[in-house]
Amino acid sequence: MLEITRIRNEKEAIIEGLKKRNIDATATLDQILTADQNWRSAKTDLESISAELNLLAKEIGDLFKQGKHDEANTIKAKTSELKVSESNLKTKVEEFETEITQLLYTLPNVPNELVKAGKNELDNETILESGVTPVFDFEALAHWDLAKKYDLIDFELGVKVTGAGFPFYRGKGAKLQRALISFFLEEADKVGYEEFIPPLMVNEASAYGTGQLPDKEGQMYYMPVDDFYMIPTAEVPLTNIYRDVILPSEDFSIKLTGYTPCFRREAGSYGSDVRGLNRLHQFDKVEIVRIEHPDNTAKALEEMIEHVKGLLEKLGLQYRILRLCGGDTGFASALTYDFEVYSAAQDKWLEVSSVSRFDTFQANRLKLRFKNSDKKNQLCHTLNGSALALPRIVAALLENHQVSDGIIIPEALRKFTGFDKID
Repeated sequence: MLEITRIRNEKEAIIEGLKKRNIDATATLDQILTADQNWRSAKTDLESISAELNLLAKEIGDLFKQGKHDEANTIKAKTSELKVSESNLKTKVEEFETEITQLLYTLPNVPNELVKAGKNELDNETILESGVTPVFDFEALAHWDLAKKYDLIDFELGVKVTGAGFPFYRGKGAKLQRALISFFLEEADKVGYEEFIPPLMVNEASAYGTGQLPDKEGQMYYMPVDDFYMIPTAEVPLTNIYRDVILPSEDFSIKLTGYTPCFRREAGSYGSDVRGLNRLHQFDKVEIVRIEHPDNTAKALEEMIEHVKGLLEKLGLQYRILRLCGGDTGFASALTYDFEVYSAAQDKWLEVSSVSRFDTFQANRLKLRFKNSDKKNQLCHTLNGSALALPRIVAALLENHQVSDGIIIPEALRKFTGFDKID
């Protein structure tokens, strides 16, 4: 959520920044500033009346002590009128606060200066491409055919038990999943991320805290009886660990990781892009989250990008990194880099990770702050990334590492799988 002080001081810069997202925020910002002016005016009047009531209360007490009951009762009558005004002003202040908050919730984050204007994924910038496209001297199979051939994943059984987008992993397919999770968590541990096993459901405050609400309300599974949301990513519970927290000093760099299943309705998804593992309603992912001093955000982002690069290189996958344009950048993000792996049998790139910095956008919603050198509260910066999402990694592994008589397991995974080949 954008800070109200930033809007007061940088309105034109915010308007220009949001144009990169193809959004004209002028009217919304004007509404916010009008409501803010009304709030400040009502707040001033309220404080004035409250102060007057305090003085009158003291005066009434003194008059009663002096036995001047008639004078005291006359003033008491006046305070009754002031208390009605005070109550009305409190209501107005709360109404303006609610109006401001609801308007702020509608505004996405302002893109970083590195983000270029653009409408959609076609306008994203390729920053790096690494690896070699596999060449086969046999007819390569897509991962859904390989999964069937080697009894790794049962899509039909998933449809029977639940529905499309909820596959069963079995045998070596299940072991490969578990191996990838263990590998990703171990790699995160090596560079200082603390591991958590978080809840798979969150309350509404948590979903608002990281920006899933109100932006992605239709994409989350919701349980109205309990008012809980199934998590779309471990980012939500992990980041919310620090909701309403004030870190005691500016000497901090917090690194969290966690494996969870993730749940996304993916409403409106259809066609070849959703075949097999390309898009699921339930999938496994290891997430990395960082909470940083604003001065360390850029460095932290680079470290996260290097971490994900290292994972893909150890898995022997061809990949590329895209810097997202304004029109493709997520609602809460200021700057996002997508990682895509090349799917050899499908001849297409598949997104497997987004690494993003949110600056103060999430922290402002979360009320996540630290004490700076002046002992004043200052908003932290947050970042997160997939390290990694499994379905498309599995798809690429199966397709890119297939040989004529099986699938070769990357060396980095073998101590976790217990086998070096699927045949």
